[in-house]
Amino acid sequence: MPEKKDKKKKKVEKKTEKKKTEEKSTEETKEILPPLDFSSIILPFYTQALIKLGLTEDPISDTKSENLELVKRLIDLLDLLNKRTKGNLEPEEEKLLVSCTHQLKMAYMEKAKLINL
Repeated sequence: MPEKKDKKKKKVEKKTEKKKTEEKSTEETKEILPPLDFSSIILPFYTQALIKLGLTEDPISDTKSENLELVKRLIDLLDLLNKRTKGNLEPEEEKLLVSCTHQLKMAYMEKAKLINL
């Protein structure tokens, strides 16, 4: 009989350890929610454009690659956002949008060999 109790106790311990490991894993992979503000709309476009310009590594594949067509589309989307929100943004929001768009345009023109910096 003591052997059966030992086996049951070991099973319970294993299940407890497995559950703790799963909880740690879930906590480690839990995604961070971005703040609920205007920058949360701009920054994903900006970051994706930087990746596709080859200026930073893709965090998923850990490689650098270029896709200037996609970069142009992302810049166009930021320009569209700027036009559609004209007069409705706080000064710092407008400054962020204009600044990100300008930086991307300059980097795009340099990568596309339209200008030499």
